[in-house]
Amino acid sequence: MKPARRVSARLGAIAPSATLAVDSKAKALKAAGRPVIGFGAGEPDFPTPDFIVEAAVAAAQDPKNHRYTPATGLPELKQAIAAKTMRDSGYEIDPAQVIVTNGGKQAVFQAFASIVDPGDEVLLPAPYWTTYPEAIALAGGTPVEVFAGADQDYLVTVEQLEAARTDKTKALLFCSPSNPTGAVYSPAQTRAIGEWAVEHGIWVITDEIYEHLVYDDAVFTPIVRAVPELADQCIVVNGVAKTYAMTGWRVGWMIAPADVTKAAANFQSHLTSNVANVSQRAAIAALEGGLEAVHEMREAFDRRRRTMVDMLREIDGIVCPTPTGAFYAYPSVEGLLGRTIRGREIATSADLATVILEEAEVAVVPGEAFGPSGFMRLSYALGDDDLAEGVGRIQRLLSE
Repeated sequence: MKPARRVSARLGAIAPSATLAVDSKAKALKAAGRPVIGFGAGEPDFPTPDFIVEAAVAAAQDPKNHRYTPATGLPELKQAIAAKTMRDSGYEIDPAQVIVTNGGKQAVFQAFASIVDPGDEVLLPAPYWTTYPEAIALAGGTPVEVFAGADQDYLVTVEQLEAARTDKTKALLFCSPSNPTGAVYSPAQTRAIGEWAVEHGIWVITDEIYEHLVYDDAVFTPIVRAVPELADQCIVVNGVAKTYAMTGWRVGWMIAPADVTKAAANFQSHLTSNVANVSQRAAIAALEGGLEAVHEMREAFDRRRRTMVDMLREIDGIVCPTPTGAFYAYPSVEGLLGRTIRGREIATSADLATVILEEAEVAVVPGEAFGPSGFMRLSYALGDDDLAEGVGRIQRLLSE
């Protein structure tokens, strides 16, 4: 008799988060006494602004927050999200369209689970955030990668999307500003993609978590504002993590048409129920408290961005497009493949990342985590001194 499978095929097929794995390995080496500098995690190095923390302290002392609340979120927070959407994105939503989730990741998973059936295809511009294909597969869908390289500034075109479309195409994942590349679609590009989706009846799941982190002349363009008729076939994913340095508070949300919201709400009522009330109260304070602290953090990210790009471009064999959003650089290292570094042959970007970690004590995430090999992601959401020292170590290693 064939032995029973101990772990389900569904969960057994999930790959661990590559970004968290790199960050975990870097922290373990650091704890062991090695002077590792980590460029792996997409996490602001700033503390959460004081006024948000103070709101959380007050909330923790209020007994009403010690009990269950509506599974889809506190009414006050849903109202704040609706007001914030009008302020930042320029269009009106009903608070009933909002579901508050345990971070943006839960919103991503529920978005795909709400509209994707087995056999459906989801167009996935690559390079992509490592969680997207896993969420699509768990929903029973098939991710279809549409790759845009450094020569395109990592921005896919309507022509590429159309070439990948089939009669099984159900949805498109759209992320601008992008994790992992820092690329930002222009208003015209965003509008063209939205109009194409409307024309072909394709859902768009738009991840707007980095909306406030844009630089130079780049602008964040909400796809629903650019193409209002897309609203009935679009799910917006967002949260407070990146904007307000609140990654550990675990508050995200999804905004969707009424039928999708109802289905996702039913799912969440069984899955997690409500997000921690103290975190929700903190999120209300964040959304209602203005963007001054956000602008200060963005100025620091901008300074670090320019330093990192300039230093990476000094390395022979590296091509680094200028990121205009989020807090990542995504250089092509294809020019380094085939080289031998300290006696080790570099065939892939994963090989290169291993050598950089072991020989230079710097943690980067290889391109294999986000699509094709030949690239690496470095977050510049860390202190100026560590950033310069870390990239300097890479420079010295690769110049040998």
